[in-house]
Amino acid sequence: MATINNGDNKRYRGLIISIALFLSLIGALLAFTFYTSSLLERNTVLIDQTNQVANSAQSVIKDLFDLDSSYGEDTNSPHIQRVLERLEQNTALINNTLTAIGQGGTITDDADGKTYKLPSVSGSAQESVQAANQQWQLLEPRIETYLKDADNVLVDSSDDLTQAVEQAKTSSLLMNESLDDLTNEVFDDAERQANTIRLIQALGVVAIFAYFLIFVFFFVRRLRETDAEAFAARRETQEIMETVNTGLFLLDKDLNIGQQHSRALNGIVGSDRLAGENFTNVLRGRISDKDLKTTQQFIEQLYNPRVKEKLVDSLNPLHKVMLHNSSDDKGLNNRFLDFKFSRVYENKDIARILVNVNDVSDAVYLEQRLEKERSQNDMQIEMLTTILNVNPKIINEFISNTQAHIERMNNILKNPGSSQYELEGKLKAIYREMHSLKGEASALKLHSFTKIASEAEDKLHALQNQGQLSGNDFLQLAVHLDDLLSLSNTIATLGERINRSAPPKAATAKTTIASSDDILNSSVSKAAVANHQLVNSIDTDGGLEIDLDNENDDRLSFYNDFAKEIAARQGKQVQLKSNTLTQTEIPAHLAKPIKEISIQLLRNAVVHGIEAPSVRHSAGKTEIGTIDLEVQDNGSDVTLVVQDDGQGIDYDSIRNKLSTEGRFSEEEASQLSQGDLLKQLFSSGFSTKEHADEDGGRGVGLDIIKAQVKDYNGKLNVNSELGQMTRFVITLPKA
Repeated sequence: MATINNGDNKRYRGLIISIALFLSLIGALLAFTFYTSSLLERNTVLIDQTNQVANSAQSVIKDLFDLDSSYGEDTNSPHIQRVLERLEQNTALINNTLTAIGQGGTITDDADGKTYKLPSVSGSAQESVQAANQQWQLLEPRIETYLKDADNVLVDSSDDLTQAVEQAKTSSLLMNESLDDLTNEVFDDAERQANTIRLIQALGVVAIFAYFLIFVFFFVRRLRETDAEAFAARRETQEIMETVNTGLFLLDKDLNIGQQHSRALNGIVGSDRLAGENFTNVLRGRISDKDLKTTQQFIEQLYNPRVKEKLVDSLNPLHKVMLHNSSDDKGLNNRFLDFKFSRVYENKDIARILVNVNDVSDAVYLEQRLEKERSQNDMQIEMLTTILNVNPKIINEFISNTQAHIERMNNILKNPGSSQYELEGKLKAIYREMHSLKGEASALKLHSFTKIASEAEDKLHALQNQGQLSGNDFLQLAVHLDDLLSLSNTIATLGERINRSAPPKAATAKTTIASSDDILNSSVSKAAVANHQLVNSIDTDGGLEIDLDNENDDRLSFYNDFAKEIAARQGKQVQLKSNTLTQTEIPAHLAKPIKEISIQLLRNAVVHGIEAPSVRHSAGKTEIGTIDLEVQDNGSDVTLVVQDDGQGIDYDSIRNKLSTEGRFSEEEASQLSQGDLLKQLFSSGFSTKEHADEDGGRGVGLDIIKAQVKDYNGKLNVNSELGQMTRFVITLPKA
């Protein structure tokens, strides 16, 4: 808890001293009252004891007269014994009481058993005590002499009794007079003390009441001055809070917003009621639960004095955070807010957290636009670099193939189908088309294409694993198809701009995605017409001339660069060899499937076949893996052979993966032949790679190869030796 500062101590010092004096006066008056009450009580006891002595003296005289008149009676009679006992008790009582009164001693009251300290008497009262005591000293020895042998029948005590009675007749009157004088003097003294006490109490009460009035007067005046100062301070604070255009408020340890905050805060946060509200309740539902929990932990650390403020500020989770609209107003968009937190100290204690909120939506949107433009510029530079460094025919093939892939995916989406079997078939077909498109884009180093295709594959993979499918699940693919189509048109446009001698013929297609029944219908056809008009060679009319005669060499270089780029991402080293690719003329209708199959097989060889350099070194192999890519024209058909000197196919690993994924039980998997295992390896969605990445692990590549071979009535042969090699032989008929 924060301590009161020096300014507050000085302000309230006078008030504290006044209250202390007021309480001191009341305490003094109460103490005086207690003291005087005790004094009056002692005087009352003194009067009572004086009366008791007088009564006892009368009882003594009465008993002496009784004994004198009853002399000769048996001393052992109850009457004589009772009178003698009473005479003895009264004699002792008079002795003790007169001594206590004369010396201000202690006396015990027989009625309540309490002990009282008698006040000392002086003056005429002391003289009365001495006179009474003097008469008693004349009577008391005679009584004692009589009592000594009063109950002894052998001793004649009549003379002692007679002397005592005669002395009592004289002393009793003088004692009574002295005791009466003492009682009157003590009573008068007590009355004077009581009057004095009442006067002092009355004066004390008047003084206290007067002081109370003075205290209230000055206190009210000081309170008015303080209220005026506080009102002025609140007005200044309110003027500041109404003027600043940022959101300002204070947070306590419980994350409650203070009662005062800037007027702009309501508009920035988008809430009318903020004062006294809990900060987490204001943010709940408008930021993620993770960010909300992190915010609570962050503010707790701000209240921790052992944590440096600058250090914890770097962990601020509300820096340029998107605040979602919580109202029903559709026109109110989500906004980006920037929260800054600062500690407020009282002495050395952290009292509050000052929060400064700014609406940085414009700045964030500007950054996003700049980033988008920067990405588009980088994308265009990437595409331009590809166009300038790759054979124009390969670029033209890629654009045509891209349009074909998109058109086929569009047609697949438009095909009717509601059963799970039909939907799963559509999913597999789209997956194959998207994977093929990604492979060609990756081979050309078109990372923008690859990124979009990979994102689409992530969604396709999620659909493949979700089990139950519906037609609406495919709608999310429309955006990716539109983006791919747009990128394809951009390449076509850039190609036409480079070709200065040719008039621009390619038109940029704009696609409107409505539903899964009408996706890319008109856009694909328009783009296809435009891209078919892209020139097959580039002549820059005095600029860079590209020789198109070395098409096969360019194709070998294309495959080699593609394999090495994948190897670099996988942390491997490969070398591509081919003796027939540059010499074999591939029929036009087989060029596309052979290219797609080659891309998938090369990727498969690098990702799954070739080992890491350290593994190859341990196995006694060269660190650089070798991949052979051969194409042979056998007259009636064309054969594609891709062989790597990698680790081969591990059939036991395939069995384990099949049982782990639940496709087969362990017993069923153990009974599968190598042919059965190869069929599973070529099935959609199955891969021996543990984690999927840009280059593999989704189980689509071999599925594409199987589909292509089947579409062209070809044959597929696989041969492998564990730890040595894997060879794929694809035979496609020319007819």
